[in-house]
Amino acid sequence: MTHSLWKDGLLSLSSSTFRTVPPTADVVIIGGGVMGASTAFHLAEAGVTDIVVVERGELCSGSSGKPIGGVRAQFSDPLNIELGSRSLRAFQDFPHRPGTDIRLDSVGYLFLLTSDRQAADFETSVGIQNGLGVPTRMIGPDEAHRLCPYISTDGLVAAAFSPTDGHARPALVVQGYADAAARAGVTFATRACVTGIDTAGDRVAAVHTDRGRIACSTVICTAGAWSGQIGAMAGVDLPVRPVRRQLAFTEPLTPPAPRIPFTIDFASSAYFHNSDDGLLFGLADPGQRDGFDTTWTPEWLELFRDVVRYRAPELAGMEIADGWAGLYEVTPDHNALIGRSGELSNFLYATGFSGHGFLQGPAVGEILRDLCLDREPFVDISPLSADRFRSGAEIRPEAHVV
Repeated sequence: MTHSLWKDGLLSLSSSTFRTVPPTADVVIIGGGVMGASTAFHLAEAGVTDIVVVERGELCSGSSGKPIGGVRAQFSDPLNIELGSRSLRAFQDFPHRPGTDIRLDSVGYLFLLTSDRQAADFETSVGIQNGLGVPTRMIGPDEAHRLCPYISTDGLVAAAFSPTDGHARPALVVQGYADAAARAGVTFATRACVTGIDTAGDRVAAVHTDRGRIACSTVICTAGAWSGQIGAMAGVDLPVRPVRRQLAFTEPLTPPAPRIPFTIDFASSAYFHNSDDGLLFGLADPGQRDGFDTTWTPEWLELFRDVVRYRAPELAGMEIADGWAGLYEVTPDHNALIGRSGELSNFLYATGFSGHGFLQGPAVGEILRDLCLDREPFVDISPLSADRFRSGAEIRPEAHVV
């Protein structure tokens, strides 16, 4: 199948279920996706090995199991640029640390811009990115077409391209982190559902699961779209809502597709890139209601085809082999929640990435390690505190693109 290597089979640790969970741990990480696995790896690397990662399903079975795999540092603000850039370097080094081939393909990200306002905004962002060492550049329609022959230049004003961006295989990233953490002694308790959290004063005392209670010194919530429910168990407000996002894989293409950048029509959010012997593509449905439904409904493809009939006509007629639906974990300003609870000093969280979680996973794992060990993270993440919504300090929304 076209998408076989995106599934990558079951992770080697996904069968490690337990009749009971360990009764105690230094750290309990709730959520076994890229954030949980990255955090476990970075903590174990720093010498903290009495860790239990609690996952309600299998590892990488939530949002991390169904993303589009994009990795980039093209953002409009310095904080997200730094998170993306540091993660890019970690993805590039993944074969050596922790030691896994994640099928990273540094084909670049190509944003297609169809108005002077978009071009001006991106030019400002490119200046910020360049100042932080990201080699993005503005290009004209003809160069954009050379990079991605599928696109039509009709109505195209400009494009933004960064050659160091690209895409990787999320399941392989989670597996690489989890395998290395397990070798260091981390316990992965899969098919263990969190049912409650005990607090005492201003601290978490224990996490209850349907496989037993775990007394612990620190809890880290990396539960993705389910983080609001986990926070509520501890009395911590994590304003995250689940939103379904869908993608599709084409049938194998003959002749094979050219090697193209991860290409995005900025105005519509339609995107596409290479995937094995075909293309992967999708679009964010602006009318999608909140909820945990992950049923794939091929009808949404008409939204994509309506856009690409004009922007990339050849794609509109391609046959579809399969598709997925997954969940975005969306916050009110479409920026992540990362930090330490103001109410419970040993409750940490990283969630609400609004589609950017996979690509920022390595950097955020480092940050959670440092917060757990009372170290200064490499970047000031105080603007991403969940408390910003109570104080009226929301961040300017990052444009809602993949």
